[in-house]
Amino acid sequence: MTGRTAQQYDPLGVMGSRPLAVVLGAVGLVWAIAVSVFDRDVVGSPTLSALTVLLLAASTAVVVTASSPFRAPFPRWAFAAHVALLAVAAVTSVAAQWGPDRSALNDFMSLLTATGIVMVAPYRPWGDLVVGGVVLAVVDGVAWGLAASVFPHDVPLSVSAFLAAAPTLVLTAASGVFAWTFAGLAERVQIRAGSYSVERAERDGIAASVQQDRSTILARDVAPFFAELRTRETITDADRARARAIADGIRRVMVADADRTWFEHAVRAEGGPSARVDDPDGLIATLDADQRTVLRTFVRAVLRASTVDPAGFSAAVTRSADTGPGDAAGRRVSVAFDVAVADSDIGIHRTFDPYFAVLRVTFPDLDVSVRPSSLALRFSYDQH
Repeated sequence: MTGRTAQQYDPLGVMGSRPLAVVLGAVGLVWAIAVSVFDRDVVGSPTLSALTVLLLAASTAVVVTASSPFRAPFPRWAFAAHVALLAVAAVTSVAAQWGPDRSALNDFMSLLTATGIVMVAPYRPWGDLVVGGVVLAVVDGVAWGLAASVFPHDVPLSVSAFLAAAPTLVLTAASGVFAWTFAGLAERVQIRAGSYSVERAERDGIAASVQQDRSTILARDVAPFFAELRTRETITDADRARARAIADGIRRVMVADADRTWFEHAVRAEGGPSARVDDPDGLIATLDADQRTVLRTFVRAVLRASTVDPAGFSAAVTRSADTGPGDAAGRRVSVAFDVAVADSDIGIHRTFDPYFAVLRVTFPDLDVSVRPSSLALRFSYDQH
């Protein structure tokens, strides 16, 4: 199944909702332990009960680990492992209390397979959620249906199987609708915003930067020169030489502005001339609109942070060294940020973790190195 997820469209929002997945996993694990120890109406197999709890703990650990914003996006293999572990746990749970089970209250796995799908709803596309949920519902129905056929009671076999599968089917449908609706709405909003806001913001930002440079030259050089000329009766050769020097200076600034990329303008607007950008080939211009927006937001946050000295900011943009410019893979561009931050590693994380989460989704190979007073980022992307 393909399609973007809620985590990819709204990484900060999903990062804020991640505690829900952690709580669901922890509560389910505690419930499984409590029922396995204190509330079995069939003695069954303590070994299989322990195995069920271990499988459930493993599935929770997979979700908690893979849902970390610093491992985003949530990979398909983690989702498949989560579903497989829950499916095996559902089977071992039934086997652990094999016998005439008369209480549905201690059949915890039929509910935990359902909440297991809810846990990963923000991290996988709706198609994956539906497939995983249906697989778990079928496993629940077959396992409990088989037990009901061997140890029949007043409820028909088909009803027992359906009741075991129903919670997972219901919450799978809800999770699938959430993922499908969220992705559709987010995509429409993103298309509308990207159609005018990003380009206009860049154009306005560059225009403001150029205008500021022009104003500086006028106030520093041109206006005083004209003020002096007004007080003189004649224009000397020195005045003509000075006028040529001012004109040459304006020309150099105009040429530099023409050659400067949007990224250099953004860095200069926020950090001034002390912030360094090394992009001789202008490769940063090949970012798409989404990537450009994310990178601009991060640069603004870094250079506006009170603990960051713009003189300690540097960015290098190069073509990936392991590929040639004529190859398809040669279209890959590597970006490196090095920032001096007057803060501890904990303080740096506290300030920039939300931005790392967004960057991780936008650039999956992002590598972040945080040390006291130092922040380094490395990532790459394909030219667009």
